[in-house]
Amino acid sequence: MQITGPLCRAARALVQWPRTQLASESGVPKPAIRAFETGGVDPGGEAKAALKQALERAGAVFIGEDDLGAGVRLRFTAKDVKQIRRLESEGGVVGDDDV
Repeated sequence: MQITGPLCRAARALVQWPRTQLASESGVPKPAIRAFETGGVDPGGEAKAALKQALERAGAVFIGEDDLGAGVRLRFTAKDVKQIRRLESEGGVVGDDDV
């Protein structure tokens, strides 16, 4: 599924990122993101893929076109993401468990 300007804007709102952060995370310039979201300019396939990947890493899930149309939803709440990040820093040796 390819991202559209309105889906990009909706996903950015769901993950609570300003355009500045999306630009930093995706490598797509902020003016290009603004133009894409407002329908002025198509930034190209490579830029759209970078935007989509950055938003997906932040927790956005893009829903493909069906009878109701394409959409976006949030994978995790902000609290969930914070907990996952905390747990990811937990280390330890992986081993067998007799339980």
